[in-house]
Formats: sequence, structure tokens, C-alpha cells
Amino acid sequence: MSALGATILLFGLFFLLLFASVPISIAIGVSAFVTIVAVLGWGDATFILGQQMTGGVESFNLLAIPLFIFAGNIMNSGGIARRLVDLALVVTGRIPGSLAHTNVVANMLFGSLSGSAVASAAAIGGTLHKRQVEERYDPAFSAAVNISSASTGLLIPPTAAAIVYSTVAGGLSVSALFMAGYIPGILMGLVVMAVALVFASRAGLRSTERVGIHQGLVVLGRAVPSLLLIIIVVGGIVAGVFTATEGAAVAVVYCLLLSLAYRELTRAAIGRIITETVAATGVVMLLVAASSAMSWIMAFTGIPGAITETVLGTTSSGPVVILLMLAILLLVGTFMDITPAILIFTPILLPIAEEIGMDPVHFGMVLILSMCVGTMTPPVGSVLFVATGTTGVSIEKVVPKLLPFFAALIALLLLIAYVPALSLWLPGLTGSLE
Repeated sequence: MSALGATILLFGLFFLLLFASVPISIAIGVSAFVTIVAVLGWGDATFILGQQMTGGVESFNLLAIPLFIFAGNIMNSGGIARRLVDLALVVTGRIPGSLAHTNVVANMLFGSLSGSAVASAAAIGGTLHKRQVEERYDPAFSAAVNISSASTGLLIPPTAAAIVYSTVAGGLSVSALFMAGYIPGILMGLVVMAVALVFASRAGLRSTERVGIHQGLVVLGRAVPSLLLIIIVVGGIVAGVFTATEGAAVAVVYCLLLSLAYRELTRAAIGRIITETVAATGVVMLLVAASSAMSWIMAFTGIPGAITETVLGTTSSGPVVILLMLAILLLVGTFMDITPAILIFTPILLPIAEEIGMDPVHFGMVLILSMCVGTMTPPVGSVLFVATGTTGVSIEKVVPKLLPFFAALIALLLLIAYVPALSLWLPGLTGSLE
């Protein structure tokens, strides 16, 4: 079977199953299996599918994912989120619309520690919602701010998205990807704050009561143990003290000890956290296994090379190629979650990016930021649904409020895509780039 025929069969069946509401991991596995059967026959297909799915999850780096999920769940139940919200309120308390800015800063802090946009949207949105209602904030606006900023944790390390991308991209340095995420992640938060400030000024939203120096220091002191996690984990990985997986294990132990010290982690909560971690890990690993089979059949039939030749045959202009990739990624982000999108489209688009001279670390940041935007858009925006479910605000009311944030983040995506230094300066400064 030719590369064109394999492409039509593989992706045609995949999208058909998606539109039929088949779970994405099943859609990936079935489409990969059918294509392998068509190319190699039934006997070889069953052996190869099992081999590739098993081999796909046999990665030491991937062990970091369940550990970071476990750490994030502990933080969500152990009183850490509330202390970070208090710190964010001290930082942003004098800005008009301070509760909106508190939401953004808290999402940046909690998201960077938990590595989960969904967990951040639920924890921070749920913590601030009642107070925002009391301060007469528009619930739809508050939800839009929460949705737009929750995904900063997918960029600011430690983040599972960078670990997944590192694995699919052929073992790129995790420390380089971690350092590359800081500037885009912080800029993402600042962009959301800028849009929120404009809205708050027009709506006449006031700042909260000023916090005295003594009280501010007390709040900072309570939050410092949580913030030390970033220094310990990310600093240890970048310095080469331990790997990303070992850093994730350190994060679990640290979060567990910290939550026990806060005396907010009950025995029942620990059981629930373990159950939630196992369930989330199962979903991610099934996606990784199925996507490994899809990646193998794409490589075997030459699909990435054929797509690369087609795109570069259409135009040789690097900026135009980048624009085409951004359009594809934004479209993908509207109906696919970040993990399967990284697993499926990295083997397809990374060769194109490298062909036009784009650094793989830079492309990774562009890919992850594109998916961050996708988490806030229907019909499959995971953060959108979690945040609206947490606050009880209908999606119909939130989406219009999201449009200015969406436009601002698209502008940021273009900036990150066309200015490589924003992603590569810190990794180069720390010597993380290979």
C-alpha cells in the first residue's frame, strides 16, 4: 500500500471513529490496527500491534507521569492550593479586578507545581468562585479568566506535556524543555492578566483590601514550603542531580510530607487520591500505547516523509510553513486533548519543522502552547468543561467572554513561533540545549 493510501485509511478511519464518539484511545488503536492489517496482513498485524503497544509504554521517563499526577492530586487535597491562592492575593491585591489576577497568578503557581491544567482549573476556580460571587464579579468573566490561565501549568515546569513530547521526539533533553517553558508560560499568564485588566477597568471592578506588610510576610511564609518544590524538583533536574522520573518521585514524597504537616490530608483522602491517580494514569498510558502503534505504521509506510514532501513542495517559505503548522495545531486542539495530539502529530510535524531549521525544543513549545489554547475551546476543551462544571456557569455564557483571551493568546502563539529566542534563551543560558 502506498503512503497516500495508508494515510487516507489511517486518518480517515480515525476521524470517522472520533465523530462517532468512540473514545480517542480506542479510535487510535483501531485505526492503527486496521491499517497494519491492510499493509502486512492479519498474522503480522496482531504481533506488531501487541509489540508496539507494549514497547511504547516501556520508558523510564514515562514513569514520571503517574508520579506527577499523584503529586498534583496530593496538592489538590492537602491544603497547598489554598495557601498559593492566599499568596497570589497578596501579590495582586492592589490591582483593579484583583481577584481575576489572583486567579491567574494562583493558576501559574499551582499549575507549575501540579503540572495539570484540569487540576488547576478545578482547585483554583473552586477556591475563588465563592469570593468572586461575593465581590460581584461576572461569573462568566471569572470562569473565562480561570479557563484561559489554567493551562499555564502545561508550559511552566515541571510538566507532563514536556515529558511526553521528549519521549516522542526521540529522547530530547527534559531539562531543556523544562527551561524552555518558563518564558512562554509566564508570558501566557501576563497576557491573560492584561486582557483581564482591560475588562476590570471598564467594569469598574475594584481591588481588594490592602494587606499589611506583617500579614503579607505571614502569608508568604506559609506558601514558601510549597514554592520550594519548584526549586527542588526543577533545580535538581536541570542541575543533573536526578532525572525527571526521580524528580517526580521526590515531588510525591515532598507533597505527601507537606500535606501531612498541614494536617489536611485524611486517610480517606489518600485512598481517593490513589484511585484517581490510577484512573488518570490508565487513560494516559493507554493513549501512549495506542499512539505508539499508530506512530509505527506511519513510519513503516512513510507517511511523515510524504507529508513533509507535500508541504515543502507547496511552499519553501519557512514563515509560511510555520503558519500552516499553527493552523493545523489550532484545528487539532479544538477536538483533541494535549496528550494524544502530541503523540500523533509530533512524528508528522517535527520533521517538517526541522527541515525549515526549527529547533526541536522550540517546536515543542509551539506545539504545547497551541494545545494550551485548544484546552479552552469547544467541542473537546477539557479545561473549559471542568471550569464551567466547577462554577456552574453555562458554556454558552462563557464562550463570548473567552473570545478576547483567545485572540490575545493567538497573538502570543505567533510571537513564540516566530521568535525562537523566547523559548531557547533560558535552555541555552543553563547549558541544557544539546
